[in-house]
Amino acid sequence: MKKRIKSKKRKSASVGYGRPPEHTRFKPGQSGNPKGRPRGSVNMATMLGRILREKVGTIENGKRKTISKFEAALKQLTNKAASGDLSALRLLSALVASAEERMSDATASNPVLPEVDERVVQGILERLKRNNEGDADDSDTDTE
Repeated sequence: MKKRIKSKKRKSASVGYGRPPEHTRFKPGQSGNPKGRPRGSVNMATMLGRILREKVGTIENGKRKTISKFEAALKQLTNKAASGDLSALRLLSALVASAEERMSDATASNPVLPEVDERVVQGILERLKRNNEGDADDSDTDTE
């Protein structure tokens, strides 16, 4: 039988969950993903937004117009729904419902000014009125 020789470098206490052996650890300044995501690459949402904003030429009421692809797609969907296509009608009604929901959420959760800000604005307006009244009194004494 061969005896296993334990390495003096290996410390059993320093190796475990979340503590890999020192010889396999990343060196300071070394990345775990050296190639990583290349610069300038975009995710799908950015790419989709860019494509939907591209312009396309259409003829509307005999006149040539340039509109975004997104607008053109919505017009086509609306026209199909108006002509009686049930699947287009379902999709359009779902889009309208989600847009209305987002609008109501935005107006409900974001009042024009929170109560604290409203009080600050009122205080500023009152000070401005007092200053304007003081200026008006000073101008009366200058004319006499």
